[in-house]
Amino acid sequence: MLPQFFRSSKRSFKSLSEQEILALAIASEEDDSRIYRAYADQLKAAYPASAQVLEDMADVESTHRKSLIEIHRQRFGERIPLIRREHVQGFYERKPDWLRKNLSLEAVRQEAETMEEQAYRFYVEAAKQTSDASTRQLLGDLALAEQGHEDIARMLGDKHTPEGVKDAEDDTARRQFVLTYVQPGLAGLMDGSVSTLAPIFAAAFATQDTWQTFLVGLSASVGAGISMGFTEAAHDDGKISGRGSPVKRGLACGIMTTLGGLGHALPYLIPQFWTATITAVVIVFFELWAIAFIQNRYMETPFLRAAFQVVVGGGLVLAAGILIGNG
Repeated sequence: MLPQFFRSSKRSFKSLSEQEILALAIASEEDDSRIYRAYADQLKAAYPASAQVLEDMADVESTHRKSLIEIHRQRFGERIPLIRREHVQGFYERKPDWLRKNLSLEAVRQEAETMEEQAYRFYVEAAKQTSDASTRQLLGDLALAEQGHEDIARMLGDKHTPEGVKDAEDDTARRQFVLTYVQPGLAGLMDGSVSTLAPIFAAAFATQDTWQTFLVGLSASVGAGISMGFTEAAHDDGKISGRGSPVKRGLACGIMTTLGGLGHALPYLIPQFWTATITAVVIVFFELWAIAFIQNRYMETPFLRAAFQVVVGGGLVLAAGILIGNG
């Protein structure tokens, strides 16, 4: 019963057969080719040279797909299993077309880099799980090809960036830091700060007892931190996605979740109810604006949109907790 409860709906990469690995590669190459052509259509008017590079990359992805289909036909026949990225742990799920519209050249370049980096990691790991010599050679060749594509994708913005060519190592280090620490930490901070508002303030106004309120906040924060930490660590081993160690991501997420809840639970160590409550509300205000700042600084979310989502959403949760506690 317990193993079934924790079982993921996605397959682990190590559990895939060689036929499923080929099928996944075929579907991934097809998806990436379509995405590159969509990006090329967006950039064609303003950046025709970069659009042509993306068209060429799409053509190469189509060639890769044909090679994979041919080797699948030779080894397993005509029927290709239905398995896609969203069925396997560790893959970034590609956004649908309507969420990729009106991207800047820089955003397209970064997305293309991420796509090629992940494809490279996939083929490297896939080759390790393949025993057939011809299949292993093809996957190795595709890994080298995708690594070359990553260099091409990195150069897409060079001709159009006034500041010149960016330092690749610094960019890679920053992206890795964001993926390993900032992204899971931010998710934890948002969950811990927002999800604990209602139970803490409901308990505060229902009991008027600061110590009992603190115990509710402590238990909610620690419980949420443990849950979020394990969820993040188990969600993705980081090999294909490049998001880094699951232990580091789990710790970042779990610790920030706990801190997000404790921020407005600790004031209830103050014996005076209204002093503790006003202090907690002030801390909540700074927590929500800090989340909006981090989203803007590291995740490139427009500040006003981040502030609206976080501050308004958190305010509604806070109001709900107060109303329930006074009910």
